[in-house]
Amino acid sequence: PLLRAVGIDRTFYAPLSAADFARYASVVPLHFRFIVKATDAVTSPTRAESGRTGRRVPNPQFLDAAHAADTVVAPFVEGLGRHAGPLVFQLVPLPKALVRDPPAFIARLHDFLAALPRGPLYAVELRNAALLVPDYAAALAATGVAHCFNVHPSMPPPDEQAQHVPLEQNPALVARWMLNARYDYAAARAAYAPFDRLVDEDPASRAALAGLCGRAARLGRPAFVAANNKAEGSAPLTLVRLARHIVTGA
Repeated sequence: PLLRAVGIDRTFYAPLSAADFARYASVVPLHFRFIVKATDAVTSPTRAESGRTGRRVPNPQFLDAAHAADTVVAPFVEGLGRHAGPLVFQLVPLPKALVRDPPAFIARLHDFLAALPRGPLYAVELRNAALLVPDYAAALAATGVAHCFNVHPSMPPPDEQAQHVPLEQNPALVARWMLNARYDYAAARAAYAPFDRLVDEDPASRAALAGLCGRAARLGRPAFVAANNKAEGSAPLTLVRLARHIVTGA
């Protein structure tokens, strides 16, 4: 079957328990995998202040490996078992104060990744193109963590990302095709609902991801590609067209 994995994004907003993950695992065949996003309690440098002020305050759990191990990694591993695919730490768009000195931030990211429990396939997804520097690629290589190639307006195309983080250094291809550059998520939802057809085809992104999938196959690396309905209008149809491009080149 073509559709052999699915992304769980709800975990970005609140962690799931091992029992919740186990319920997902109980209804899929043996070959099926889940691509899970870590909670933003670990990947955001700020959090909402308690109450209704709307203010955001510093988040002491940002890149806290012990907190991530307890609240993210442990239930993910215990609940999904053999169905666990990549665990993606998608960093939110970081403020200028953090990315003005990329080596300093990347050193902190390296320490976080190095302290995580070994075993799962981890991936990091960026929302700041300024962090695509040699130190970032080196930090991932040193910790055995994949870069999550993404299609998102805040980032360069996936094939350009691969110039900074070569696929050869990645333990697997992890990719997420998220959002058409013409819209934000709310506008894309309004334009594409009910998500049953391709509305805005993106042949450039399709070709770039197909090329990465081909390279992963030649390298003998597993490949996990997730698509969002807000990419072209229908996530399943986006993946069908991607598979056709991989096979036929068109």
